[in-house]
Amino acid sequence: MNTILEETNFLMRKYHLKASKSLGQNFLIDENVINAIVNCSDISKEDFIIEIGPGLGTLTKYLLEKAGKVTAIELDGKMINLLKDRFSLYSHFELWQEDVLKVNFKDLIKKEKEKGSIKNVKIIANLPYYITTPIMMKLLEEELDIKSITVMIQKEVANRLIAIPGQKESGAITYSVYYYATSEDILEVPKEAFLPKPEVTSKVIKLNIRKQPPVDISNKETLFNIIKCAFMQRRKTLLNALVNAKVFKNKEEGIKILQSLHMDIQVRPEKLTLEDYATIARFLLVE
Repeated sequence: MNTILEETNFLMRKYHLKASKSLGQNFLIDENVINAIVNCSDISKEDFIIEIGPGLGTLTKYLLEKAGKVTAIELDGKMINLLKDRFSLYSHFELWQEDVLKVNFKDLIKKEKEKGSIKNVKIIANLPYYITTPIMMKLLEEELDIKSITVMIQKEVANRLIAIPGQKESGAITYSVYYYATSEDILEVPKEAFLPKPEVTSKVIKLNIRKQPPVDISNKETLFNIIKCAFMQRRKTLLNALVNAKVFKNKEEGIKILQSLHMDIQVRPEKLTLEDYATIARFLLVE
């Protein structure tokens, strides 16, 4: 008997709730998946957990058992009363009704750490598929004082996030994730683990934030701009993509630069490593 399914149905009836398609809501009802998320996050009483998208609080309940403090960020106003009622007796629970893209995470983390009882900050999220990339890039690019990010997202997106740069599934975001974090493939999650069932398979992945980036570059914005331009026209060669994006002034200059860096002028963007892109960026920064 699936007690989480029973609990989910009960809460939805009690609070007159339906999963919102516009917010990409699918409620997790598989205890094995919940345990995998909690276990891989290695939570202790010294941890401050920021949970993005708690929904009905199914995962939140397990986080509160392990963590020193949990702050849940939920956009859907219909979930707020439920979450307040459900966790009103937990002194280490805090609820924010906010768009995650507007949250000042640096301030939130700083204030919590200043209290002195928190050692590590970890983010755990069940992200709506339609907004996965903006949220992930915000969490990484802001270079927050966090130890890890554990997320459940669409399988295809997850595979791209955790691919090693230079592999077949590499996209522009692959290089960004690799710059900021090492990754772990935790668990594939079938459609049946949710209510209602989504149209796609999901996956849990964990990003462990690096203390130092894997490449030495004086201006990371230049590096990421080159990568972005290279993948804007993925089917083209790196040379043609960077010429079209005006990273190289013209084809002749591009050929000259790539040859001077001992790179194949026919190479495609996804075949380069992060260090290869850093080499191009360093050359252009000197120029």
